[in-house]
Amino acid sequence: MTKQSVTGERPANPRRPLPVPDERSAPYWEAAARHVLVLARCARCRAYAMPPDQTCPHCRSTTPEFAFEPVSGRGKVRSWTVIRQSSLPGFAQDVPFVLVDVELDEQAELRMIGRLLDGPDAKLHLGDRVTVAFEDVADGVSIPAFVLEPVGGDS
Repeated sequence: MTKQSVTGERPANPRRPLPVPDERSAPYWEAAARHVLVLARCARCRAYAMPPDQTCPHCRSTTPEFAFEPVSGRGKVRSWTVIRQSSLPGFAQDVPFVLVDVELDEQAELRMIGRLLDGPDAKLHLGDRVTVAFEDVADGVSIPAFVLEPVGGDS
């Protein structure tokens, strides 16, 4: 599903590491560049896998024939941490920031970790609803992240 971008809110950091797609992850990153969240889905059991691997983690098929399909990007916060010190080059200007562990609505235990764009002072609780947003980090490169959904909202 196409979601909001955070372009203009924070200047791109040219020193920040960028994804290097391989054959298996290229469809994910190509969709993210268009602000669409897609996940790999096994052709055998129809379960999502994040990230896809040589075998399906659900049915154990060694020929899962994963196809990338759009997902809602909505889910609930299972956990989070506030990053206060950068251990990776290119993130020093971004600290502090929040990483959230999100269980996506499409499937039980389908989890994704991403940055919470609401900032380190956001009032965050277990089970809070979030939706995908995208950080435009370079020309043609966007990283899926999350924003809190308004309480009682249907965004």
